[in-house]
Amino acid sequence: MRQPVTPADRPVAESSAMDLADLPRPDRAPWSGPLLLGGPLAGALGLWAYAVARTDTTALDDFGLAGALPVAFWAGLALLAAGFWICVRDPRRADRWPLAYTLALLLMERGTQALVYPTPLYAWAWKHDAVIGHLLTAERLQTTGGELGDMAVYDQWPGFFAAQAALVRLTGVENSLTYMAWWPLLSSMLLLAPLLLLYRTFTQDRRLLWTAVWLFCAANWVGQDYFSPQSLALALYLAVIAIVLRRGGRPAHGSRSRHLLWTVLLVPLIAAIVISHQLTPVMLVVALAGLCVLRRYRDWLLPAVLLVVFLAWNLTASLPFLREAVPEMVRSFGDLRGNLETGYGSTPTGTGPVIVSWISRLLSAAVLLLAALGVWRRPVLRHRARPLMLLAAVPLLMLAANDYGSEMIFRVLMFMLPGACFFAAAALLPDVRPLGAAPEGTGAPRPARGLRFAVLPGVVLLALTAAFVPSYAGKDRLSHFPPPEVALVRDVVEHAPRGSLVVAAHRNYPLAYDRYWHIGHYWFLDDTKEHVARILKDPAGTLARDMAGVEPPGRAYFLLTQGQIANSEMNGMLTAEQLRTIEQSVATSPLFERVGGNSAGTVYELRRTEATP
Repeated sequence: MRQPVTPADRPVAESSAMDLADLPRPDRAPWSGPLLLGGPLAGALGLWAYAVARTDTTALDDFGLAGALPVAFWAGLALLAAGFWICVRDPRRADRWPLAYTLALLLMERGTQALVYPTPLYAWAWKHDAVIGHLLTAERLQTTGGELGDMAVYDQWPGFFAAQAALVRLTGVENSLTYMAWWPLLSSMLLLAPLLLLYRTFTQDRRLLWTAVWLFCAANWVGQDYFSPQSLALALYLAVIAIVLRRGGRPAHGSRSRHLLWTVLLVPLIAAIVISHQLTPVMLVVALAGLCVLRRYRDWLLPAVLLVVFLAWNLTASLPFLREAVPEMVRSFGDLRGNLETGYGSTPTGTGPVIVSWISRLLSAAVLLLAALGVWRRPVLRHRARPLMLLAAVPLLMLAANDYGSEMIFRVLMFMLPGACFFAAAALLPDVRPLGAAPEGTGAPRPARGLRFAVLPGVVLLALTAAFVPSYAGKDRLSHFPPPEVALVRDVVEHAPRGSLVVAAHRNYPLAYDRYWHIGHYWFLDDTKEHVARILKDPAGTLARDMAGVEPPGRAYFLLTQGQIANSEMNGMLTAEQLRTIEQSVATSPLFERVGGNSAGTVYELRRTEATP
């Protein structure tokens, strides 16, 4: 016997029968649709291809790639956003057109960097390639410190790295650097399916669906789509949430076996999240618990299974890391002010970085304000899509839990976006009514027209889309490593004997962790300010003392590259002049000898024959 739908279930259960009003499709010639929609799309891609071919990244300024892109790129982006807005305002338009525009947006947003740069971006991405290299070399996990030191933590959450190592072996490529540059585009595309599934749980209106997806793509600037466990864990997180809400509700009589089956099917996704990333399982536990408390998902079995898997992994494989990390986590719990501080070396310095920082803040603030407006303007959605409001709110709890290496505020924003963008999209769309109820005095719905309902929301959408570019790529000066820099560092790490030490100002350079199981590293800008001051006072002498403990046959190297200078300068640590002064002191000291260098940097080796002061 079919079970009645309870009031708590009705907003989800009636999502296909109760929806926003559909605007009628205007009469047009058969050829006008493809011409009207395909023209802007083709034109935008053409302008983008022209811009990519003429983008020079050899001398990036403080605005990164945003300052190097020609006008054609911006014209193409504006044409794409305008075409999408025209396309999405017809609710009966086939999904293939909004999908085509969204994929084009991702290509312009995330694919441009892969095409204009000859080497992959981000020092952390290169670090993750080194972790994969270690797995391929050692062919086993090492869950205790030993020779690996702090890098052993990656073997304690190996899911992403083990999967990439298997992919490298299966495809026969040399290493993950072969495809790493395209990972941001791929990981962003992986988010589309769970996002659409999630949004379709609460509305069938294509305008709302695709505008929300577009806004998510434009607002997700925090850069966690790079080659990292977080990029994959976010897709799995959204997939679990989408399936839970799609299949949600209290198991009715006779359907408990079906809910049990879905729980079993979700276990592999949950396990993949737990063994791949530290933070995402916590976010998932909080989100599922919140949905249960809200009574929009009332089967506690899945949260219980997630908690068991989470605890089992953390009390076994990742226990060595947690023994050291838990005291600090307990200390920082509830310290909201401390968890929001960015810390030394994370303060934008200079005109370009400051402007880029403010653009990214304004982009996030605009989306969140639009979301608040959408919640206020749409009482039907506010009731029906309450789980999305919860998903946008619960990540804020994590701000009181930990600073996550001064990055918690960015992770919180990223986890808020799926829910926030849904309501932000509702704020941009015209006034609507429940599906099936014609406006009073008429027999059919009438499309909303005029400046307020068409032009202004389109301008807002365009502004948010354009703001993504400097927010996302405005720091490419410190993220991009030209081929000479890669060649210089590769020459050092490939020829350094086992037990060697590489000393540098900062870890922001390619291959910084290459062969980390054989080579040690010391980055003096990570040290205390007092020690940095001693280095500035007596660079060569202080660095020689820091490097004197290397045992033969190991060697001690001092390395300074463009990436280190850019990171130090743009994040308010040391200026380029100060770093050049340090290099000059090392270059003229009898304690060191120059062993390599090119246009991207220099390498000095500590002499073994000289007595260390």
